[in-house]
Amino acid sequence: MRELSSNQKGAIAETAIELAATRANLGIYRPTSGHSRADLVFEIGDDLYRVQVKWGRLSPAQDCVIVHTGGFRLSSHGAVRTTYSEQEIDLFAVYCGELDRSFLLPPEVFADRHAVQLRLTPPRNNQRACINLAEDYEFSGAIAQLGERCRGTAEVTGSIPVSSTASTSLEPAPISVGSNPFRDRLGYWMDVVAAGQEVIVTRRGRPRLRLTSARGPS
Repeated sequence: MRELSSNQKGAIAETAIELAATRANLGIYRPTSGHSRADLVFEIGDDLYRVQVKWGRLSPAQDCVIVHTGGFRLSSHGAVRTTYSEQEIDLFAVYCGELDRSFLLPPEVFADRHAVQLRLTPPRNNQRACINLAEDYEFSGAIAQLGERCRGTAEVTGSIPVSSTASTSLEPAPISVGSNPFRDRLGYWMDVVAAGQEVIVTRRGRPRLRLTSARGPS
C-alpha cells in the first residue's frame, strides 16, 4: 500500500478527532479562514477552546507516539521553524493512525516546543521525570477533566455575575492538572497556589493531591 501523504494524514487526523469529540458530546466549530492557527474549536461547558490537530506517528521501537508540535516553512531567507504559544492555541489534539488512538495535550505540554513524545510504556531505566505517559492524555479522559473544571467554575459562580461585589467573597474553583504537566512546570504551579488558587493534582484521571497556599487566602 502506498504511504499516505502529509495532506492525507492531516485530513484523517481531523476526521478522527472530530469523531472523538462528537462521541464526547462536544460542540465542534471550524474556522472559516484557512490562515487560522486553530483547526477546530471545541465547546466544553460554557467555554470555547482553540484546537490544533496533528498526526502522531509510532516510533520504530513502538514505545512512544512522536508528535511534531511545531511548523516548518521555506521563506526567501531560508527555512523557518515555528511553534505554538499558549496565546495562539488552547489544546493540541493528536491522532495516531497506527494505534487508532486520540490524545489531547494541554499548553504546558506543547507550548513553545517543536516535538513531543507520548510514551506508551515506562522507560527501561525507570525514569519518571520529564516524560509524558500517553495514557495520561487519552482524549476521553482529558475531555472529562476539562468538563469537571468547567462544572466546578459554574458551581462556584452560580447565578451571581462575576463582576458583582458579592462574588468577591467566593473561593475560586479548584484547578485540576495532571501529574506530568504539574511536575514539568513545578515552579509555575507553586506560584499559582501561593497566589491563593487551589490546585488538585491528578494521576490517570484520579485526584491524588490537593494543594493550597500555606499563607491562607489573601
